[in-house]
Amino acid sequence: MVVIRLARSGAKKRPFFNMVVTDSRNRRDGRFVERIGYYNPVAGEGEKGIVVDAERLAYWQGKGAQPSPTVARLVKQAAAKAA
Repeated sequence: MVVIRLARSGAKKRPFFNMVVTDSRNRRDGRFVERIGYYNPVAGEGEKGIVVDAERLAYWQGKGAQPSPTVARLVKQAAAKAA
């Protein structure tokens, strides 16, 4: 099954997450098909905390990719902030 989930990167105590499309059997930070955005939980002033390519997200969801609960929540927040 294809899923849309977060892959952690960044330094210790400074998390940074890439929003990726991957096979559910792959490791969290392993191989992925496409990077469609990112989430920076420790973004400072003037920095973007979340960026999502809505067009690619819609494409993958149309192909049957399931977002993780966290990704679904973040996408909802990003859409509310954009509106």
